[in-house]
Amino acid sequence: MRLFVTVFVVFAATVSTAFAEGDTKGVAAIVQKEQKALGEIPQSKLNNLVKKVTPPKSAHKIYDADYIASLPKASGGPQWKCLAQALYFEARGESLKGQIAVAEVILNRVDSRAFPDTLCGVINQGTGRKFACQFTYTCDGLAENIANPKAYRHVGKVARLMMDGGPRKLTDGATFYHTKAVRPKWSRKFHRTATIGVHHFYRKHTQLSSN
Repeated sequence: MRLFVTVFVVFAATVSTAFAEGDTKGVAAIVQKEQKALGEIPQSKLNNLVKKVTPPKSAHKIYDADYIASLPKASGGPQWKCLAQALYFEARGESLKGQIAVAEVILNRVDSRAFPDTLCGVINQGTGRKFACQFTYTCDGLAENIANPKAYRHVGKVARLMMDGGPRKLTDGATFYHTKAVRPKWSRKFHRTATIGVHHFYRKHTQLSSN
């Protein structure tokens, strides 16, 4: 970077002097020399000048509560809002890993052809039909009020990170979960992949095709 700036500054100053003196042939010679000099700069240095600055994607950082707290307030469109609200009402009392695990399930469902293909579609699936909603808070009859803004800001950051490609390494592809306080019938048929906090996580058994 420093080499590039030095070459550019010298080039600009020299060309300006040549123009002031009316030496067009001198300008052409200077341009040729500077092109040669720039051509000798390693391509890796030039690439670094235009490389996008992206936040580090470290698997362990996303599980660090201090790292999450250091991030700026998250925001997004309707899909982000749906996920943030789901994490707030379903998992705000959980550990950071517990919240990420719930986010994994929702995102895994979006990726599965067995469920709607948007976050809001997955989260609101069955809402309004008795005993048919997939996430209890959407059909428990209670108003969905955000009473703890601090907790909502936190899960909003978690939602943003997971939507932006955060690792899904906690639940081994789970698409279902329930609290330890209940034991739904479907849980006996599915494979339990993880237990994090107060939730058990599951996915359907893999069926191998036979010839």
